[in-house]
Amino acid sequence: MTSITDTDPAAVADVPSDDESFLAFLVKLVIIVAIIRIFFLSSFNIPSESMQPRLLIGDYLFANRAAYGWSRHTLPFSPNLPSGRLLGSLPDRGDVVIFRAPPTATQDYIKRVIGLPGDRIQVIDGIVFVNDRAIPRRRIADLIIPVTQNMNEASFGNPCFRENFEVRRGGVAVSCRYPRYRETLPGGRSYDVLDLIVGDADTTGIYEVPEGHVFLMGDNRDRSYDSRFPAVEGGGIGIVPTDNIVGEAWFTVFATDGSASWSNPLSWFQAARWERIGEGF
Repeated sequence: MTSITDTDPAAVADVPSDDESFLAFLVKLVIIVAIIRIFFLSSFNIPSESMQPRLLIGDYLFANRAAYGWSRHTLPFSPNLPSGRLLGSLPDRGDVVIFRAPPTATQDYIKRVIGLPGDRIQVIDGIVFVNDRAIPRRRIADLIIPVTQNMNEASFGNPCFRENFEVRRGGVAVSCRYPRYRETLPGGRSYDVLDLIVGDADTTGIYEVPEGHVFLMGDNRDRSYDSRFPAVEGGGIGIVPTDNIVGEAWFTVFATDGSASWSNPLSWFQAARWERIGEGF
């Protein structure tokens, strides 16, 4: 057996240089990150108030792409592959999922699973019924959140939705106060929802969830175009095919109030909502 020594030029020539070794490491790292990004884990940001109180505008979260198996919509750019899910499984009621919104399936939305295939869903006076049984709902402490720059931008300067939900200090609205409730789904899954006003979608007809579909709702019931509304681009989503599900929301990885300036690195830390980072679902 030939050993490598300082006096063996041929052997030394076969040893990769430091630059070649580092390049090979980078290539492997890129491949590993790409595989994780494509098949297992990806990040999303929250641009709207439809999932308050759990998610606020400016939250960034990780999603588990492998939670329910893989479909063409699980993959980046939704390649033209056959329908169905590889190693597929249904979400549980109460799961928060990222999905490609009907009818075009070109935008990622996030909502909570309320109904599964075969379920009958109806809303009566703001109370959700699953298979003709009301989901228990009880009033808890109001949600009070500061008005932030990204809230103002998303709501065109009216973040509190209705004036009687504003907390005023010196005549200037500095926080929003929202009525908050705790819902408990069949099976025991609990989560908080907001119900701000008596709106058109507070009482609906009966929706029967077909095979291969799920019924999704936003936790902020008056600021969510969800499965209660027909699928229209930029509006409602209808009852969503399970193939459209991208993955399950996992945990918040970062959160900002929108006040940061790219030219001022210090403002990045001041704008961060540190208490929200790491919060799971």
